[in-house]
Amino acid sequence: MFMRFFTELREAKVPVTLKEYLMLMEALDKVVINRTVDEFYYLSRSALVKDEKNLDRFDQVFSHVFKGLEKVDGIGVSDIPAEWLKKLSDQFLTDEEKAQIEAMGGFEALMEALAQRMKDAKEGKGEGDEGKGGQGPKGDSPFGANGYHPEGVRIGQEKGRHGKAIKVWDKREYKNLDDSVELGTRNIKVALRRLRRWVREGAQEELDMNATIRGTAEKGYLDINLRAERRNKISVLIFFDIGGSMDSHIKVCEELFSAARSEFKNMEFYYFHNCLYESVWKDNRRRHAEKLNTWDVLHKFSHDYKVIFVGDATMSPYEITYPGGSVEHWNEEAGAVWMDRVANIYENMVWLNPTAERHWDYTPSIEVMKQLVGDRMYPLTIEGLDKAMRELSR
Repeated sequence: MFMRFFTELREAKVPVTLKEYLMLMEALDKVVINRTVDEFYYLSRSALVKDEKNLDRFDQVFSHVFKGLEKVDGIGVSDIPAEWLKKLSDQFLTDEEKAQIEAMGGFEALMEALAQRMKDAKEGKGEGDEGKGGQGPKGDSPFGANGYHPEGVRIGQEKGRHGKAIKVWDKREYKNLDDSVELGTRNIKVALRRLRRWVREGAQEELDMNATIRGTAEKGYLDINLRAERRNKISVLIFFDIGGSMDSHIKVCEELFSAARSEFKNMEFYYFHNCLYESVWKDNRRRHAEKLNTWDVLHKFSHDYKVIFVGDATMSPYEITYPGGSVEHWNEEAGAVWMDRVANIYENMVWLNPTAERHWDYTPSIEVMKQLVGDRMYPLTIEGLDKAMRELSR
C-alpha cells in the first residue's frame, strides 16, 4: 500500500524521491506518531511535500490511495488500517455511542459489514435511501451520506453533518495553491514573499534574547539587550497596464495590487496604457488631467528598485516600435525606446502577463515586448509569479 502511495504521487507530478520515501518508512518504523490516519497524513505530507503548490495533488493522491471507497476494484477495505480507525473511534466517541457499536457486533463487524455493503453495491444490491438502517438523509446506517450513526464511514458526501465520521477522506484544504489554478490574493502573497531582503533598521525596540542571555551570564546580573525590528528592505516599482484588452483581467490585477501593498511596505505604482510612453498617471479617473512625466518617475527612484510591469502586451506592434504608434496620442518616441531606458536604469525588471502563456505565440506584440524585457516575461499564475520573484531576487 505504501509503495503504491509513492508511485501514485510520482504519477501525479509530485516530485517525491526515494530518499524521502525511505525517511517516511523510517519514521513509521520508529513509531514517531500515533497510528492514526490524521497523524500519518501530516507526517507523510511533511516528509514528501517540499513546495506548497503540490499540496492539493498530494491530498488527492492520499485520499485516493487510503480511502478505499472510490473504486471497489482498486484498494479494498482490508487495505484501510483498521487499528487506526479503531483508535480514532475510541478517542472521539461517547460511551453511549460505543455501546451502540458493541451492540451491532463491535468494530470488526462494522468493517466486515462495510465490505459486504460495497460488494452488494457493486452487484446492484443495497438498502434504501431512507429510514431505519438506510444510508440516505433520514437513515442511521453507519455507511453512506447525510444520515446519522455514531461510528460512520462517509461515502460521497460533500461535508460531514454530525462530525462523527471516522475519517473525512475528501478534505482538501490546499486546492487553491496548485500552480495550475488561477491566482487569489492569498496565493499571490505566498509567491511575493520570496522577494525579501531582511535588515534591522530604526529604533531598538525588540528584545535580543541571545544577547540578553549572554550579557546576563557574563555580568552576573540581568542585562537586557534590545535590537531594531527585522524589516523587509525590498523597494518595488510597479507599472499597471489599464484599459482596453486589460479590462478582462481587472480582477487578477486588483488581487495582485492588494497583495503587493500588504507585502511590500516600500512600493510605488503607476498606470500606463498598452506600452510605456512619455507619461504615466496615478489616478485613472484623472488620467488626462494629471499625467506625470515618465522621465521624472525614472529619476525619482533609485536603481536598486525592483520593477514590475503588469499587462497583456496585446496591441499593434506599431504601438511599440514606431513614433506616433500610440492609439491615444502622438508619442514623439517609440515605446521601445522607453522600455529600453527602464531596462538600462533598473537591473531587476520583469513583466507579468495575465494572458495564458499558451496564447502568446499568436500575438506578435507579446513577442516584441518579451524581447524588450530580456525574455523576462512570466504568466500571471502562481508558478509564473514564483519564477518572477526568483528573477527579481538575483
